Amino acid sequence: MPTGEGILRIIGIRHIPVAVPFHNEERWLSGRQVSRRRGLVSVLIEIDTDEGITGIGEAPAHPSAAIVLAELRAAERFAIGEDPFRTEHIAKLGGAWGATSTALAAIDMACWDIVGKACGQPLVNLFGGALREDVEYLHQIPTGTPDWMRDLAAQGAAAGSESFHVQVGTDDLGTDVERIAAVRDGIGAGRSIRVDANEAWSPAAALRALRALAPYDIEFAEQPVPARNIPEMARLRTHTGTPLLTDQVCRARQLEVIRHGAADAISVDNALDGGLLNMKRSAGICEAAGIPTVKHSLGELGVATCAAAHLIAATPGFDHANQSYRALLSDDVLEGGLLPHCRGRLRVPRNPGIGVELDRDRLARYAELYQVAGDEFESTS
Repeated sequence: MPTGEGILRIIGIRHIPVAVPFHNEERWLSGRQVSRRRGLVSVLIEIDTDEGITGIGEAPAHPSAAIVLAELRAAERFAIGEDPFRTEHIAKLGGAWGATSTALAAIDMACWDIVGKACGQPLVNLFGGALREDVEYLHQIPTGTPDWMRDLAAQGAAAGSESFHVQVGTDDLGTDVERIAAVRDGIGAGRSIRVDANEAWSPAAALRALRALAPYDIEFAEQPVPARNIPEMARLRTHTGTPLLTDQVCRARQLEVIRHGAADAISVDNALDGGLLNMKRSAGICEAAGIPTVKHSLGELGVATCAAAHLIAATPGFDHANQSYRALLSDDVLEGGLLPHCRGRLRVPRNPGIGVELDRDRLARYAELYQVAGDEFESTS
């Protein structure tokens, strides 16, 4: 616990960009081009306090690691000397300095880790207490040949996963249908498939695609049309029986989605919203409207995944599987490596703060990989 005047002060921020390889390449449509990446780039931070308590946080490399690093270096101007318990105050200072949401979210996360450690409590207790002991995550199936995807899906099902995530829209509709049919065949009936078009389709193309995919019992179609075209999402929702999930929608635009009746569920993201409590506020808006929420991911390692899991476990409305990159990752920077999922679920850590520790050897290895080949891991087209 803090001593002296009872107030902690931030005395330093360290930032470590890392690159962790995937098992298989990730593909999605970006604009009119197919983007690919073979690993995940993220920026880990450590915030030191004058009482010797250190908090860890993570910022996905969005829109790039270079931009996040520049924002984090600028963040030292407003964060040094501040009390990490004053997370709202620090966020407002960051906004005044023009920090991006991902950089602010990493600082916010590390401050919450400090708060939990100072109080001797896991974050789930500080966010309202556990409504659930574990959190379900989607099992991502990379894009490839239908037979290969069928095999990967079957392996995930055999390991106990109940919910699967597949990118669509990067090829022609016939190929998408073949791939989804193969995944359904691999996992059998009863398990859910979520397709993500990543804004790839026009409204007319989306309608054709969702009608073609309907026989495979799609749980949600994630952002089938451009996110800014909320009225078209609403019209599409009235003409298809497939539930729609919004993505690429910041907290400020959720009310517009709700007002138009444009979604059956809404993605929320602490990195895009600039902090954990902002994500809880987003979920609260959705709960008031009677709409479920799911956690979106820009590409996160175990630190950010576990931090968000605390909040998900303490917040109503998270009744569906959430996004995670674990199935794609070959390793992590945490002690023990990849997070231990059981039947597609992560048990919420019970140690104080976020409840995880960095593995210094892994951190050094993947920090070196970023320095050597980081550009190759960032999305390319």
